[in-house]
Amino acid sequence: MIRSYLFVPGDSARKFERAMTGAADALILDLEDSVAPASKAEARQVTRTMLGAERAGKKLFVRVNALDTGLTLADLAAVMSGRPHGIVLPKCGSADDLRRLDLYLDAFEAATGQQVGATRILAIATETARSLFGLGDYRGTSARLCGLMWGAEDLSASLGASRNKEAGQYLGPFLLARNLCLAGAAAAGVDAVDTVYVDIEDLDGLREETLAARRDGFVAKAVIHPKHVDVVNAAFVPSEQEIDWALRVIAAFEESSGTGVARLDGKMIDQPHLKNARQILAYAAAGAPRRS
Repeated sequence: MIRSYLFVPGDSARKFERAMTGAADALILDLEDSVAPASKAEARQVTRTMLGAERAGKKLFVRVNALDTGLTLADLAAVMSGRPHGIVLPKCGSADDLRRLDLYLDAFEAATGQQVGATRILAIATETARSLFGLGDYRGTSARLCGLMWGAEDLSASLGASRNKEAGQYLGPFLLARNLCLAGAAAAGVDAVDTVYVDIEDLDGLREETLAARRDGFVAKAVIHPKHVDVVNAAFVPSEQEIDWALRVIAAFEESSGTGVARLDGKMIDQPHLKNARQILAYAAAGAPRRS
């Protein structure tokens, strides 16, 4: 289970080595925003070397450049032989963009002797104004799709907004994007991933935002600095009260003789409660200390 996705510049072996020693569940090796245009070719080769490292249980994704840049195919040609766990698609404007990447990955997997369909896709699906109108259309688009992430920074530019937050809270257009992404991911049956928290030193604000994301249904959060990882991971660890409730829900269903509903604390519970209970226990297991 992935709770934290840490962005790592695709041209920085030093930052990659540091990230590999941390607690992030997944790393996103970034060929897009964190790499200057003149350094793209070099970054591809550095990222390919990163993919060859011992992964120690971490899932390695690569964020390629957006489809409208003309750089995506060169990015994929450089990194796909390294068998990344997944590709992060920025500025995904619609289900058609996802289908296009899916076809590209079919070709690169076949060319490098990989199982076709093995590489996952995480789409950043709210970075343009146009993308907001297609967030309900991803279901069934590609079996590769593992999650939808929302982002506020590029959306600000697309909308022409002067800011996306006031007093630490997202403003209306950005809350709309967040909530549509959450609903779109649920409709597609994939993970909803919360956006990065850009104030590096404000760990209290990060914790509050992550807890709110988990409360609403997001299952992971993107991270831009290693010091954010532990805060995010901890926010996705259920409390003892939540774990106790989940165990009692599962026990109630085990005693219900497969009827599809059960009784707990004098109330009827049904399949959504069971699904929630299982997710809580999965988070609890992910947050437990790892055995060497």
